[in-house]
Amino acid sequence: MSVIHELASSLNRRDEVPNQELAAKIASSKDMQGVKELIENLQSNSKDIQNDCIKVLYEIGALDPTLIAAYAQTFLDLLKHKNNRLQWGGMAALDNIVSEKPDFMYESVPSILDAVSRGSVITMDGAVNIFIKLCGIAKYADHAFDVLLEVIRKAPVNQFPMYAERAMPIVTPPNKTRFVTILSSRLQEIEKESKRKRVEKVMQKLAKAG
Repeated sequence: MSVIHELASSLNRRDEVPNQELAAKIASSKDMQGVKELIENLQSNSKDIQNDCIKVLYEIGALDPTLIAAYAQTFLDLLKHKNNRLQWGGMAALDNIVSEKPDFMYESVPSILDAVSRGSVITMDGAVNIFIKLCGIAKYADHAFDVLLEVIRKAPVNQFPMYAERAMPIVTPPNKTRFVTILSSRLQEIEKESKRKRVEKVMQKLAKAG
């Protein structure tokens, strides 16, 4: 049976549970034909099916990135799609395959940055995750960190504390000063005390790390 019949929209469901269950089923059985069918239906005439397909695909990627890695270019192309759901869903899928396609992801940094400049906050969230992962790969670390810092520097205030927290594990002694300087420079912008304290906590932890 076609996996399309198991999508939430095909079952007249408004929740994501069917899509999550389908992703788990495809991942556990390593159903590459199912993955291929989902990829093909990203071009469906039904926006609901498109949306469900990308959801299932990035959920599969979270469970087993090897199953969707071959479609990296497809996900990258989605970053320019007029359907915002496909745009940030494509970024989520790319986020899940950095370990499988590190060279491809590094070469795609300009396209990812372009999507960040045009896309939603959720698109930016996925991009930040990608840059953080690239920072963990020695040959890309320096440039990836430069890119990450620039994105964090310009990030919306609401996202800023989360990005600071996520990036903290990849901050090294040589680049710590630059990172802390950016955090410090934006503290006055953060009106909500709880968010400001989160950033201050990151700064304190890095100071203690020496």
